Amino acid sequence: MSVSIVNGLTVTDFVRDRVAFNRCVDEMFKRLDANGDGVLSRGEMRKGLQSFLESSPSSPCTREKEIVAIFEKFDGDRNGTVDRDEFRKEMREIMLAVANGIGDSPVQIAIENGSVLMRAVEHEFKKSQNN
Repeated sequence: MSVSIVNGLTVTDFVRDRVAFNRCVDEMFKRLDANGDGVLSRGEMRKGLQSFLESSPSSPCTREKEIVAIFEKFDGDRNGTVDRDEFRKEMREIMLAVANGIGDSPVQIAIENGSVLMRAVEHEFKKSQNN
């Protein structure tokens, strides 16, 4: 865990850099795709989301409903799996919502190392080093 100062532009710029953003999201997808078949099953999504949602104050029943809702949101074509393109699309939407929520003013937040948000911070840092 690291503490960083970010604003919405940090995240938006990262999402707009399709090569960097897709590389990051594809790595996440690959970690979640336990059987390597190129799609995420409900079980693979559940396993990936469980540690994230375990810190939630909601009951196990509510967490299961949250997992189902998240999976259904990601499964755009309703075929029972989430492919890489569906995953990219929803992660893009999520991160743009995060950027919108953060807004234009810099905020100091704790960020999990290796997370998409941390990758956005690292992306911004690399850009500043190249200018």
